[in-house]
Amino acid sequence: MSHDVLILGSGPAGYTAAIYAARAGLEPVLISGYQPGGQLTITTEVENYPGFRDPIQGPELMEIMRDQAKTCGTEMIAGEAERVDFKSRPFKVWTGDQLYEAHTVIVATGATAKLLGIASENKFMGFGVSACATCDGPFFKGKRVMVVGGGDTAMEEANYLARLVEKVTVVHRRGRDTLRASKIMQDRAFKNSKIQFVWDSVVDEVLGTDGPSQRVTGARLRNVKTGALTPHDLEAVFVAIGHQPNTAFLKGQIPMDERGYILVEPGTARTRVPGVFAAGDVQDSVYRQAVTAAGSGCMAAMDAERWLAHERHVAEGHAAEAHADKPAGARRS
Repeated sequence: MSHDVLILGSGPAGYTAAIYAARAGLEPVLISGYQPGGQLTITTEVENYPGFRDPIQGPELMEIMRDQAKTCGTEMIAGEAERVDFKSRPFKVWTGDQLYEAHTVIVATGATAKLLGIASENKFMGFGVSACATCDGPFFKGKRVMVVGGGDTAMEEANYLARLVEKVTVVHRRGRDTLRASKIMQDRAFKNSKIQFVWDSVVDEVLGTDGPSQRVTGARLRNVKTGALTPHDLEAVFVAIGHQPNTAFLKGQIPMDERGYILVEPGTARTRVPGVFAAGDVQDSVYRQAVTAAGSGCMAAMDAERWLAHERHVAEGHAAEAHADKPAGARRS
């Protein structure tokens, strides 16, 4: 059986695409992925998603979206897309030994923030450790925070946070002359009196309190040249060492940029493979917000609906032409 719409991924982009596709009568099937709900499931309070007067917990927001998609008529499949065949139609997607076929596919598998890989980072994720300054920076107005990284994202987040907080400490594992950020982004950060840099250092441990009031209270840095450990008092650690789009399973099947983000036609969700669409962070290296992901999920569903309608119209036209070309006797039979 070939489905009209198969959606890969279950964050804001995937769930919104499912809602729109289901309401269009396309009976979408959604494969949830290895992290159902996406990055919002490791976020605590969300206060910048429209429609909620008070902050809402990230997992709760994803649960509401999932339930709405199910109510509209989406079939939910627990599993992860492991490989695909976009070279022929219907498109094929495998989760383990299970094969799914579809006339259109919406890829909404998101991107994963690159993290430090230390236990305390995971412990305090959502309690002062964050991978998104735009999302969580406003919770730390007037506080002291740390940004880890040396690229444009780190400089951009440091400058953004400096407008909100008392002090930003940027930690880079190498020296000043090895910053990967563009010169203009470096200059903005260096000129900002609220931003200070700690060179040749890495986060050895995130410090904080346990229990109901669990929160970050500091970070211990280790100098990579001397091994010296230095504590810093602060209220938040923002990890800004990049994101990795979850597209490894699509390699060779769909055009991507050098970082692995799916290429789409500007202003649409259309990829360079007709009938395959992309939504959310899997094709967005700039904004990476829940609301922009949801918006692109809407676009993908509408693009898929229009593509299906066009294909069917063309097929009906060919069928009518073939019927009209038959000999008169054949038409009477």
